[in-house]
Amino acid sequence: METESTKLGLRIRELFNVDERLWNDWRWQLKNRITRLEELERILNLTEQEAIDIERSLEHLKMAITPYYLSLIDPSNYNDPIRLQSIPSIHELAHMPYETEDPLKEEIYSPLPGLVHRYPDRVLLIVTDSCPTLCRHCTRRRLTEKIKSNNNHIELNKAFEYICSHREIRDVIISGGDPLILPDQMIERIISRLRDIDHVEIIRIGTRVPVTLPQRVTPELCSMLQKYHPIWVNTHFNHPNEITVESSKACEMLANAGIPLGNQSVLLKGINDNVEVMKKLVQGLLKIRIRPYYLYQCDMVEGLSHFRTSIEKGIEIIEALQGFTSGLAVPTFVIDAPGMGKIPISPQYIIGRNGDQILLRNFEGKISAYTNPS
Repeated sequence: METESTKLGLRIRELFNVDERLWNDWRWQLKNRITRLEELERILNLTEQEAIDIERSLEHLKMAITPYYLSLIDPSNYNDPIRLQSIPSIHELAHMPYETEDPLKEEIYSPLPGLVHRYPDRVLLIVTDSCPTLCRHCTRRRLTEKIKSNNNHIELNKAFEYICSHREIRDVIISGGDPLILPDQMIERIISRLRDIDHVEIIRIGTRVPVTLPQRVTPELCSMLQKYHPIWVNTHFNHPNEITVESSKACEMLANAGIPLGNQSVLLKGINDNVEVMKKLVQGLLKIRIRPYYLYQCDMVEGLSHFRTSIEKGIEIIEALQGFTSGLAVPTFVIDAPGMGKIPISPQYIIGRNGDQILLRNFEGKISAYTNPS
Protein backbone atom coordinates (compact mmCIF):
# COMPACT_ATOMS: atom_id res chain seq x y z
CA MET A 1 0.00 0.00 0.00
CA GLU A 2 1.39 3.39 -1.01
CA THR A 3 1.28 5.78 1.94
CA GLU A 4 1.54 9.57 1.89
CA SER A 5 5.13 9.34 3.18
CA THR A 6 5.97 6.83 0.41
CA LYS A 7 4.66 9.32 -2.14
CA LEU A 8 6.80 12.05 -0.55
CA GLY A 9 9.88 9.82 -0.80
CA LEU A 10 9.27 9.35 -4.52
CA ARG A 11 8.72 13.09 -4.95
CA ILE A 12 12.03 13.87 -3.18
CA ARG A 13 13.89 11.42 -5.43
CA GLU A 14 12.35 13.04 -8.50
CA LEU A 15 13.27 16.54 -7.31
CA PHE A 16 16.87 15.46 -6.68
CA ASN A 17 16.91 13.33 -9.86
CA VAL A 18 18.57 10.54 -7.90
CA ASP A 19 18.54 6.80 -8.55
CA GLU A 20 18.23 4.11 -5.88
CA ARG A 21 21.98 3.49 -5.73
CA LEU A 22 22.77 7.11 -4.86
CA TRP A 23 19.75 7.38 -2.53
CA ASN A 24 21.23 4.52 -0.48
CA ASP A 25 24.67 6.13 -0.34
CA TRP A 26 25.07 7.80 3.05
CA ARG A 27 27.54 10.31 1.64
CA TRP A 28 24.96 11.46 -0.90
CA GLN A 29 22.38 11.77 1.88
CA LEU A 30 24.76 13.95 3.93
CA LYS A 31 25.74 16.11 0.98
CA ASN A 32 22.10 16.75 0.09
CA ARG A 33 20.68 17.57 3.50
CA ILE A 34 17.91 20.15 3.46
CA THR A 35 19.28 23.21 5.25
CA ARG A 36 17.38 26.17 3.74
CA LEU A 37 13.76 27.24 3.65
CA GLU A 38 13.78 27.40 -0.16
CA GLU A 39 14.75 23.72 -0.35
CA LEU A 40 12.04 22.74 2.13
CA GLU A 41 9.38 24.67 0.20
CA ARG A 42 10.18 22.65 -2.92
CA ILE A 43 9.37 19.43 -1.07
CA LEU A 44 6.64 20.21 1.46
CA ASN A 45 3.52 22.30 1.11
CA LEU A 46 4.15 24.92 3.78
CA THR A 47 1.53 27.42 4.84
CA GLU A 48 2.47 31.09 4.43
CA GLN A 49 2.66 31.51 8.22
CA GLU A 50 4.72 28.35 8.63
CA ALA A 51 7.25 29.60 6.08
CA ILE A 52 7.49 32.97 7.90
CA ASP A 53 8.00 31.21 11.24
CA ILE A 54 10.67 28.87 9.87
CA GLU A 55 12.50 31.81 8.29
CA ARG A 56 12.52 33.66 11.64
CA SER A 57 13.74 30.57 13.46
CA LEU A 58 16.56 30.06 10.94
CA GLU A 59 17.92 33.51 11.76
CA HIS A 60 19.06 32.04 15.08
CA LEU A 61 19.16 28.27 14.66
CA LYS A 62 20.37 25.90 11.97
CA MET A 63 18.33 23.28 10.16
CA ALA A 64 19.59 20.05 8.60
CA ILE A 65 17.45 17.09 7.54
CA THR A 66 18.57 14.11 5.49
CA PRO A 67 16.37 13.45 2.44
CA TYR A 68 15.71 9.97 3.85
CA TYR A 69 14.41 11.25 7.20
CA LEU A 70 12.35 13.96 5.50
CA SER A 71 10.76 11.27 3.32
CA LEU A 72 9.20 9.68 6.43
CA ILE A 73 6.90 12.68 6.92
CA ASP A 74 3.21 12.41 6.08
CA PRO A 75 2.87 15.76 4.24
CA SER A 76 -0.88 15.87 4.87
CA ASN A 77 -0.32 15.91 8.65
CA TYR A 78 1.01 19.17 10.07
CA ASN A 79 1.45 17.39 13.43
CA ASP A 80 3.42 14.51 11.94
CA PRO A 81 5.94 13.27 14.56
CA ILE A 82 8.87 13.37 12.12
CA ARG A 83 7.91 16.87 11.00
CA LEU A 84 7.76 18.13 14.60
CA GLN A 85 11.17 16.64 15.39
CA SER A 86 13.02 17.99 12.36
CA ILE A 87 11.45 21.22 11.04
CA PRO A 88 12.13 24.46 12.97
CA SER A 89 9.28 26.07 14.87
CA ILE A 90 8.67 29.61 16.05
CA HIS A 91 8.20 28.13 19.53
CA GLU A 92 11.97 27.54 19.67
CA LEU A 93 12.51 31.27 20.00
CA ALA A 94 10.51 31.41 23.26
CA HIS A 95 12.84 31.13 26.25
CA MET A 96 11.49 30.41 29.71
CA PRO A 97 13.26 31.92 32.76
CA TYR A 98 14.33 28.47 34.01
CA GLU A 99 15.81 27.39 30.66
CA THR A 100 19.54 27.56 29.90
CA GLU A 101 21.90 26.64 27.08
CA ASP A 102 23.55 23.97 29.22
CA PRO A 103 20.95 22.69 31.71
CA LEU A 104 22.95 19.54 32.50
CA LYS A 105 25.93 21.68 33.57
CA GLU A 106 28.19 19.67 31.28
CA GLU A 107 30.66 22.52 30.97
CA ILE A 108 31.16 22.55 34.75
CA TYR A 109 32.24 18.91 34.59
CA SER A 110 34.39 19.41 31.51
CA PRO A 111 38.11 19.24 32.40
CA LEU A 112 38.94 20.11 28.78
CA PRO A 113 36.87 20.90 25.67
CA GLY A 114 34.83 17.94 24.47
CA LEU A 115 35.28 15.79 27.56
CA VAL A 116 32.69 15.53 30.34
CA HIS A 117 33.60 13.70 33.56
CA ARG A 118 30.38 13.76 35.60
CA TYR A 119 30.28 10.21 36.98
CA PRO A 120 33.13 8.52 38.88
CA ASP A 121 33.99 5.68 36.48
CA ARG A 122 32.97 7.03 33.07
CA VAL A 123 33.43 9.96 30.74
CA LEU A 124 31.59 11.42 27.79
CA LEU A 125 33.80 12.08 24.76
CA ILE A 126 32.23 14.62 22.36
CA VAL A 127 34.04 14.03 19.08
CA THR A 128 31.97 16.22 16.74
CA ASP A 129 29.31 18.93 16.82
CA SER A 130 27.68 17.74 13.57
CA CYS A 131 24.66 15.48 13.05
CA PRO A 132 22.97 14.06 9.92
CA THR A 133 19.68 15.62 11.06
CA LEU A 134 19.45 18.39 13.66
CA CYS A 135 16.72 17.30 16.06
CA ARG A 136 14.63 20.20 17.31
CA HIS A 137 14.68 18.82 20.87
CA CYS A 138 18.48 18.48 21.08
CA THR A 139 20.04 18.89 24.51
CA ARG A 140 23.32 20.09 22.99
CA ARG A 141 21.87 22.57 20.54
CA ARG A 142 24.39 25.08 21.92
CA LEU A 143 26.95 23.00 19.99
CA THR A 144 24.95 21.75 17.02
CA GLU A 145 22.35 24.40 16.10
CA LYS A 146 23.44 27.87 17.16
CA ILE A 147 24.31 30.18 14.26
CA LYS A 148 26.95 31.94 16.32
CA SER A 149 29.05 29.70 18.51
CA ASN A 150 32.38 30.00 20.28
CA ASN A 151 32.87 26.27 20.75
CA ASN A 152 36.35 24.92 21.25
CA HIS A 153 36.72 21.69 19.34
CA ILE A 154 38.19 18.77 21.21
CA GLU A 155 41.85 17.91 20.88
CA LEU A 156 41.68 14.15 20.91
CA ASN A 157 45.24 13.59 22.08
CA LYS A 158 44.61 15.64 25.20
CA ALA A 159 41.42 13.70 25.86
CA PHE A 160 43.28 10.40 25.54
CA GLU A 161 45.97 11.68 27.91
CA TYR A 162 43.31 12.62 30.47
CA ILE A 163 41.64 9.21 30.25
CA CYS A 164 45.03 7.48 30.53
CA SER A 165 45.88 9.43 33.67
CA HIS A 166 42.56 8.69 35.40
CA ARG A 167 42.55 4.97 36.11
CA GLU A 168 39.08 5.11 37.63
CA ILE A 169 37.64 5.59 34.13
CA ARG A 170 36.45 2.20 32.88
CA ASP A 171 33.66 3.30 30.52
CA VAL A 172 33.87 5.85 27.67
CA ILE A 173 30.76 7.07 25.84
CA ILE A 174 31.59 8.44 22.40
CA SER A 175 29.03 11.10 21.51
CA GLY A 176 28.56 14.41 19.78
CA GLY A 177 26.80 15.66 17.65
CA ASP A 178 26.75 12.20 16.14
CA PRO A 179 30.05 10.29 16.06
CA LEU A 180 28.94 8.06 13.18
CA ILE A 181 28.91 11.08 10.89
CA LEU A 182 32.70 10.73 10.86
CA PRO A 183 34.56 8.57 8.30
CA ASP A 184 35.34 4.98 9.26
CA GLN A 185 39.07 5.73 9.57
CA MET A 186 38.46 8.54 12.05
CA ILE A 187 36.08 6.44 14.14
CA GLU A 188 38.59 3.59 14.19
CA ARG A 189 41.38 5.92 15.24
CA ILE A 190 39.32 7.02 18.26
CA ILE A 191 38.17 3.53 19.24
CA SER A 192 41.55 1.85 18.77
CA ARG A 193 43.26 4.49 20.87
CA LEU A 194 40.72 3.99 23.65
CA ARG A 195 41.07 0.22 23.40
CA ASP A 196 44.84 0.61 23.97
CA ILE A 197 44.12 2.08 27.44
CA ASP A 198 44.17 -0.92 29.75
CA HIS A 199 41.65 0.36 32.31
CA VAL A 200 39.00 1.25 29.70
CA GLU A 201 36.71 -1.78 29.75
CA ILE A 202 33.62 -0.58 27.89
CA ILE A 203 33.27 1.66 24.85
CA ARG A 204 29.80 2.98 24.04
CA ILE A 205 28.65 4.94 21.01
CA GLY A 206 25.67 7.28 21.25
CA THR A 207 24.12 7.77 17.83
CA ARG A 208 20.87 8.62 16.04
CA VAL A 209 22.28 7.46 12.70
CA PRO A 210 20.12 4.29 12.54
CA VAL A 211 17.09 6.61 12.75
CA THR A 212 17.99 9.54 10.50
CA LEU A 213 20.70 8.08 8.24
CA PRO A 214 20.51 4.26 8.35
CA GLN A 215 22.48 4.03 5.09
CA ARG A 216 25.56 4.99 7.15
CA VAL A 217 25.58 1.56 8.79
CA THR A 218 27.61 -0.31 6.21
CA PRO A 219 29.26 -3.76 6.21
CA GLU A 220 32.62 -1.98 6.40
CA LEU A 221 31.61 0.01 9.49
CA CYS A 222 30.26 -3.09 11.24
CA SER A 223 33.35 -5.11 10.38
CA MET A 224 35.57 -2.40 11.83
CA LEU A 225 33.56 -2.04 15.05
CA GLN A 226 33.53 -5.80 15.51
CA LYS A 227 37.32 -5.77 16.04
CA TYR A 228 37.07 -3.71 19.24
CA HIS A 229 34.55 -5.53 21.44
CA PRO A 230 33.04 -4.93 23.92
CA ILE A 231 31.36 -2.15 21.92
CA TRP A 232 27.84 -1.02 22.83
CA VAL A 233 25.57 1.27 20.79
CA ASN A 234 22.76 3.39 22.21
CA THR A 235 20.50 4.87 19.60
CA HIS A 236 17.56 7.28 19.78
CA PHE A 237 14.18 6.23 18.39
CA ASN A 238 11.33 8.45 19.62
CA HIS A 239 8.38 7.23 17.57
CA PRO A 240 7.31 3.96 15.92
CA ASN A 241 7.21 5.70 12.51
CA GLU A 242 11.01 5.81 12.72
CA ILE A 243 11.16 2.00 12.68
CA THR A 244 11.35 1.43 8.92
CA VAL A 245 12.76 -1.22 6.62
CA GLU A 246 15.97 0.82 6.38
CA SER A 247 16.42 1.50 10.10
CA SER A 248 15.59 -2.14 10.92
CA LYS A 249 18.25 -3.33 8.49
CA ALA A 250 20.86 -0.97 10.01
CA CYS A 251 20.13 -2.27 13.51
CA GLU A 252 20.16 -5.88 12.29
CA MET A 253 23.64 -5.36 10.84
CA LEU A 254 24.94 -3.90 14.10
CA ALA A 255 23.36 -6.69 16.16
CA ASN A 256 24.75 -9.35 13.82
CA ALA A 257 28.20 -7.84 14.42
CA GLY A 258 27.75 -8.71 18.10
CA ILE A 259 26.99 -5.17 19.22
CA PRO A 260 24.33 -4.90 21.97
CA LEU A 261 21.82 -2.15 21.17
CA GLY A 262 19.98 0.09 23.61
CA ASN A 263 17.58 2.95 22.98
CA GLN A 264 17.25 6.31 24.70
CA SER A 265 13.96 8.07 23.93
CA VAL A 266 12.98 11.58 24.96
CA LEU A 267 9.43 12.16 26.18
CA LEU A 268 8.06 14.77 23.76
CA LYS A 269 4.70 16.50 23.93
CA GLY A 270 2.50 15.73 20.95
CA ILE A 271 4.96 13.15 19.63
CA ASN A 272 5.20 10.21 22.02
CA ASP A 273 3.47 11.31 25.25
CA ASN A 274 0.82 8.68 24.64
CA VAL A 275 0.64 5.18 26.13
CA GLU A 276 -0.32 3.43 22.89
CA VAL A 277 2.36 5.22 20.87
CA MET A 278 5.01 4.41 23.46
CA LYS A 279 3.91 0.78 23.72
CA LYS A 280 4.09 0.39 19.95
CA LEU A 281 7.56 1.98 19.99
CA VAL A 282 9.10 -0.18 22.73
CA GLN A 283 7.57 -3.38 21.38
CA GLY A 284 8.79 -2.49 17.89
CA LEU A 285 12.29 -1.86 19.21
CA LEU A 286 12.48 -5.32 20.80
CA LYS A 287 11.50 -6.85 17.45
CA ILE A 288 14.60 -5.30 15.86
CA ARG A 289 16.80 -6.36 18.81
CA ILE A 290 17.00 -3.02 20.59
CA ARG A 291 16.48 -2.93 24.35
CA PRO A 292 14.58 0.19 25.52
CA TYR A 293 17.05 1.69 28.02
CA TYR A 294 16.03 5.19 29.09
CA LEU A 295 12.99 7.39 28.64
CA TYR A 296 14.23 10.93 29.33
CA GLN A 297 12.18 13.80 30.62
CA CYS A 298 12.89 16.57 28.08
CA ASP A 299 15.72 18.78 29.35
CA MET A 300 15.27 22.44 30.29
CA VAL A 301 17.10 23.71 27.22
CA GLU A 302 16.35 27.17 25.86
CA GLY A 303 13.47 27.00 23.40
CA LEU A 304 12.16 23.53 24.24
CA SER A 305 9.25 24.36 26.55
CA HIS A 306 6.73 23.36 23.85
CA PHE A 307 8.18 19.84 23.88
CA ARG A 308 8.09 19.29 27.63
CA THR A 309 5.41 17.28 29.39
CA SER A 310 4.74 16.98 33.11
CA ILE A 311 6.76 14.46 35.08
CA GLU A 312 3.45 12.82 36.00
CA LYS A 313 2.90 12.03 32.32
CA GLY A 314 6.14 10.03 32.20
CA ILE A 315 5.19 8.11 35.36
CA GLU A 316 1.75 7.41 33.86
CA ILE A 317 3.34 5.94 30.72
CA ILE A 318 5.75 3.71 32.66
CA GLU A 319 2.92 2.52 34.89
CA ALA A 320 0.86 1.65 31.80
CA LEU A 321 3.77 -0.37 30.38
CA GLN A 322 4.79 -2.19 33.56
CA GLY A 323 3.08 -5.58 33.61
CA PHE A 324 1.11 -4.87 30.44
CA THR A 325 4.05 -5.65 28.18
CA SER A 326 7.36 -7.49 28.48
CA GLY A 327 9.66 -6.19 31.20
CA LEU A 328 12.36 -6.06 28.53
CA ALA A 329 10.29 -3.37 26.79
CA VAL A 330 9.99 -1.08 29.81
CA PRO A 331 12.65 1.68 29.88
CA THR A 332 13.77 3.51 33.00
CA PHE A 333 12.16 6.94 33.19
CA VAL A 334 14.84 9.45 34.21
CA ILE A 335 15.31 13.14 34.79
CA ASP A 336 18.81 14.36 33.98
CA ALA A 337 18.85 16.90 36.79
CA PRO A 338 21.05 20.02 36.42
CA GLY A 339 24.49 19.18 37.77
CA MET A 340 23.16 16.05 39.48
CA GLY A 341 23.07 13.39 36.79
CA LYS A 342 20.30 10.94 35.95
CA ILE A 343 17.64 10.39 38.62
CA PRO A 344 15.23 7.48 38.02
CA ILE A 345 11.55 8.27 38.56
CA SER A 346 9.21 5.32 39.03
CA PRO A 347 5.59 4.67 39.89
CA GLN A 348 5.16 3.96 43.61
CA TYR A 349 4.33 0.32 44.29
CA ILE A 350 5.06 0.32 48.04
CA ILE A 351 1.88 1.65 49.64
CA GLY A 352 2.66 1.14 53.33
CA ARG A 353 3.88 -1.22 56.01
CA ASN A 354 2.55 -3.05 59.03
CA GLY A 355 5.36 -4.13 61.32
CA ASP A 356 7.58 -6.46 59.30
CA GLN A 357 5.09 -6.56 56.45
CA ILE A 358 5.55 -4.35 53.41
CA LEU A 359 2.27 -3.63 51.59
CA LEU A 360 2.62 -3.69 47.82
CA ARG A 361 0.35 -3.17 44.85
CA ASN A 362 0.86 -4.79 41.47
CA PHE A 363 0.18 -3.44 37.97
CA GLU A 364 -3.48 -4.48 38.26
CA GLY A 365 -3.93 -2.56 41.52
CA LYS A 366 -4.12 -5.70 43.65
CA ILE A 367 -2.63 -5.50 47.15
CA SER A 368 -0.16 -7.99 48.58
CA ALA A 369 2.01 -8.22 51.71
CA TYR A 370 5.65 -9.20 51.78
CA THR A 371 7.23 -10.09 55.12
CA ASN A 372 10.72 -8.79 55.77
CA PRO A 373 13.08 -11.26 57.42
CA SER A 374 13.44 -10.80 61.18
